[in-house]
Amino acid sequence: MLRENYTIWRCGRHDISLVRPRVMGVLNVTPDSFSDGGEHLDAERAIAHGLAMLDEGADIIDVGGESTRPNHEPVDPDVELNRIAPVVEALCDKGAIVSVDTRNAEVAQTCLELGASIINDVSGFTQKEMVDVVSEWDCGLVVMHWNQKSGRSARKSVRLDSHLPARRVVPSARRFTLPDEMPVMREVMGFLGDQARTLMRAGVSHDRICIDPGAGFQKSFDEDVIIQRNTKKLVSMGYHVMCAVSRKRFVGSVTAIGDPLNRDAATMGICLSAMQNGARVLRVHDVQSAFDALTAFWTVSRSDQRQGFVSLGSNVGDRMGYLAEATRRIDKIPLTCVTNVSNAYETEPAYGIDTPVANAVAEIRTELHPIVLLDHLLRIESELGRTRDASTLGHGPRTIDCDLCWVEGEQHQGARLTLPHPRLGERDYVMVPLEDLMPDPTRFLTHAGVPVLPVEQRVGHVLMDLGPIEWNKE
Repeated sequence: MLRENYTIWRCGRHDISLVRPRVMGVLNVTPDSFSDGGEHLDAERAIAHGLAMLDEGADIIDVGGESTRPNHEPVDPDVELNRIAPVVEALCDKGAIVSVDTRNAEVAQTCLELGASIINDVSGFTQKEMVDVVSEWDCGLVVMHWNQKSGRSARKSVRLDSHLPARRVVPSARRFTLPDEMPVMREVMGFLGDQARTLMRAGVSHDRICIDPGAGFQKSFDEDVIIQRNTKKLVSMGYHVMCAVSRKRFVGSVTAIGDPLNRDAATMGICLSAMQNGARVLRVHDVQSAFDALTAFWTVSRSDQRQGFVSLGSNVGDRMGYLAEATRRIDKIPLTCVTNVSNAYETEPAYGIDTPVANAVAEIRTELHPIVLLDHLLRIESELGRTRDASTLGHGPRTIDCDLCWVEGEQHQGARLTLPHPRLGERDYVMVPLEDLMPDPTRFLTHAGVPVLPVEQRVGHVLMDLGPIEWNKE
């Protein structure tokens, strides 16, 4: 393993690495949300949008059935559940990491039973019923600041000079562009710390908790600016930190953009600032733009090498030549290098392929996001003459197949890419070449959460060793 920072957000069956910032896509299944109300109220449309966001680069889908916009009307839990339950269940069945944006214990309980991994409570788990529910599960939690009682802490202030006669206070002109930050941060950090400790006393582990300062929730625009500028102080509390400013009025206030749908670029500016200061979960509506901006920023500003494995296969023409040329081209991908390659192996046809295949596995180091790396691998396939026949579901004859199987610290679900590869542990033509690259691939993959089948239950069994791949000759 290359990683030295093992920051993990524990979310049920998912351990989300926060070494790299993660994108949470907003999926409002509501008629009245401030920027996209009604767009995804139909369950089928909502599910399709959620799956599309995964392909765009979302790591988490945050499903909400109640709008909390200013002057919103509370929603009955049964109505909220009717809206989101089919969506949550469908996305969980696809393997997505699903967060549920709710403040109702009944809704949280049902959605956890359906497979949700995170509960995002805008009321900050101030209701005992919500604390009771999440304490019985191992889900991740988002604790948001929204002091609905007064907007300020109930802590009493003490006047130290009370023995002196009171002096008449004369109002003066405001001398600074922002109010004093100390009362603002004391309130927000105090509330979040209190609620986090309440959860931990109920049995919730520290690494399950993410905090959100709650931009726009009973805060002035000036206060929201103060909070964003103090993201490092929030991070210093020791919990994972979320930036959830997407399309909010606060974003419009600092850019003079009135239409929420036009605030995505400005949203990303604030998200980049939060990320630079330690926030690692970024909740956004426009996933594609967020993914592009965050990936580009992170890639050029951080050294972040990951170990990975690419399965190579060819059953057309000069098979050894194609394996060698594909390896050379992978080694030339930006911010990527090949560190080792297994021998090539003749393997039995599998998944409907008619002829034996020459297979190998390349070990790589990369600083690219897996989705970006996948695009480079597909380009190599195309350059080497790979054609895909839709009728064979990708299992027909191929000059070269470059299959991204595993990347350190990365898990992803989507039609374009699933990591780790869902069939990695059943493929003898991957497991045997991996033995050339590490002492015990079964133990390695099992530790990484990948189930490995016994040899007799695998597909594509190795028939013979074809020898080394001569790829690094000039």
